[in-house]
Amino acid sequence: MSKDNKTGGPSAEDRSAKDTHYATLRRAHRDNKRERGEIPTPAPQKRRRGSDDWKPPALAPDQVFLYGLHTVRAALENNERKKIKLSVTQNALARLEIDAETLGIPIEMVSPQDIDKVLGPEAIHQGVMLETRPLPVRRLEALKSSPLLLVLDQVTDPHNVGAIMRSAVAFNAGAVITTQRHSPTESGVLAKSASGALEMIPYIQVTNLADALGELHKLGFFTIGLDSEGPAPLEGTFSGDKVALVLGAEGKGLRQKTRETVSALARLDMPGAIKSLNVSNAAAIALYAARLHLRN
Repeated sequence: MSKDNKTGGPSAEDRSAKDTHYATLRRAHRDNKRERGEIPTPAPQKRRRGSDDWKPPALAPDQVFLYGLHTVRAALENNERKKIKLSVTQNALARLEIDAETLGIPIEMVSPQDIDKVLGPEAIHQGVMLETRPLPVRRLEALKSSPLLLVLDQVTDPHNVGAIMRSAVAFNAGAVITTQRHSPTESGVLAKSASGALEMIPYIQVTNLADALGELHKLGFFTIGLDSEGPAPLEGTFSGDKVALVLGAEGKGLRQKTRETVSALARLDMPGAIKSLNVSNAAAIALYAARLHLRN
């Protein structure tokens, strides 16, 4: 019995080790809930050291850096994703729960500060960064067997698009289709917001959205544009056994050409005092309603 513990209870060292253990478990539990989108990632209260001086490195056109435990784990499990190098801290490597010997790519052991230099000090990377190539380009004609698609008309915020991808995967949509201009490209921010969903659903960027909608019509899709001034509620607008939901950017909504091209316009009826929703929330509700229609 130590001199500092004459009562026979746990020593200060024992209590400290136990507290550290439970703190680690609580932190891991919070991280997992954030990765699943169950709780939000807290906004930084102050800028981290070095953030004012950091400048993003120049990336090659085919170079993508993914980060975050759940995002990187999903990318490593995706056979269509070409992986180049994994940069990871010792702690993050243990939490990834992968077989490093069979991974088939170089693994670089780094410090969190090393990853900050590439991603910036504000990125919540959890000690892991994966250098990859972009996913293969998908074409619309490959989607003819899918009964449900989601189309975005210039939704620019990668956080919103990532959240929409999660909902699209949850409701088993065949693809998220968007425009090449005024839409986020494949990036670490988009992938982190999608929390693994980017690896699970085609993300198709088209040059001309009206032409793409016309092609979907030829493939048998009934396209419904969501509009707050739509002539009828969404649940009464569905038709046929193949549906493509079309959502516009917050504030601007659908562009006029898109409104003229879709098969029908519809609204989400909201009986409460608030009459508009974040586009990612609206997408989740619309996908649920579409699944109810397709089930019947």
